Amino acid sequence: MASGSSSLRKWSWVHKWSSIICTAFMLMLCVTGLPLIFHHEIDDLLHEEVKAAEVPAGTPYANLDEVVKNGLSKDPGHVAHFLIWDNDDPNTMMVSIGKTLDASPAKNRLVRLDAHSAAYLDAPDVTGRFTYIMLKLHTDMFADLPGKLFLGFMGILFCVAIISGIVVYAPSMRKLKFGAYRRDRPRVVRWLDIHNLSGIVLVMWMLVVGFTGVINTWADLVIKVWQFGQLAEMTAQYKDKPLPAHPSSIDAAVRVAMQAEPEMKPAFVAFPGTIFSSKTHYAVFLRGNTPLTARLLKPALIDAQSGVLTDSRELPWYVATLLISQPLHFGDYGGMPLKIIWAILDLITIAVLVTGLYLWLRRRQPAALGARAPKLATSDRRMEAAS
Repeated sequence: MASGSSSLRKWSWVHKWSSIICTAFMLMLCVTGLPLIFHHEIDDLLHEEVKAAEVPAGTPYANLDEVVKNGLSKDPGHVAHFLIWDNDDPNTMMVSIGKTLDASPAKNRLVRLDAHSAAYLDAPDVTGRFTYIMLKLHTDMFADLPGKLFLGFMGILFCVAIISGIVVYAPSMRKLKFGAYRRDRPRVVRWLDIHNLSGIVLVMWMLVVGFTGVINTWADLVIKVWQFGQLAEMTAQYKDKPLPAHPSSIDAAVRVAMQAEPEMKPAFVAFPGTIFSSKTHYAVFLRGNTPLTARLLKPALIDAQSGVLTDSRELPWYVATLLISQPLHFGDYGGMPLKIIWAILDLITIAVLVTGLYLWLRRRQPAALGARAPKLATSDRRMEAAS
């Protein structure tokens, strides 16, 4: 019995301090994550974009070389890094352009074009948008990789707090019914009941969102591992070749990739010399047609000189894990109903964090509780176990 009590105290200590350390940052992530669930709807409401022309079903797409040419037309001297198919609007394509091939893609200019006529639509500057600010706060707090890794560590502490909370929950609620809310008890007890109920009901969702959030903070490192691993292996025999002076047709390269994988469709093309390709290849990233496979990508490397397919492989498990974790984290794979559910669960998580913070601050004020110590003795013991 003494051993069990000692173990419970240790778990309570782990739950308390892991929660205290990460709570402020997790609150920030929950608050910034809430509008990101609806970022498309918010952008549509706050910002006007030039719309592509509506066309009859079956209208052929424009030649991709023309799309890229028009995308670069207003930025002479710049180069294309990526050609991107817009998942949310099949009538729109995007070209990500930078000053040089080795420039950071994070600083690229994103140009939107009509997918059927190749007409230039616009190149909106998103850096001043509300959703962009929320995204930067949510992903790295404007601190790039160090910020991502720091938030990843906070996410790990959040998962530890959840798991330790599960361990201390059962003993602390042994004499109460599941979901009990003691409305006739003092405020501190009522907040404890809200904290316990909200936390145990959302435990699996919080673990999923917390863990996938941690994985997402490792995205830059995962890409580097893939670059120096599988991509380097696929392009090893071409590593000493220079950039092609007259690269072959982008449109033809995509057709070759789609012929090799007829059950898939293109997601984006990485140009030779960019981070997702080699100096001598177009990397055509294809995706599936089902809700799950649409999140998974398969690269097909097309020789940019000859236009021949040289290699195509499934992405390694660690990249696939990253790709699957992203929609799970933001809840953007099931339409508006799932977004609403994600938002409700996010709000309840905020309640868990706020009540936990309140309980800890309450315990830091023993003088204020002195007059009511006999009355709250039992409650405090339970709170000690639960928090």
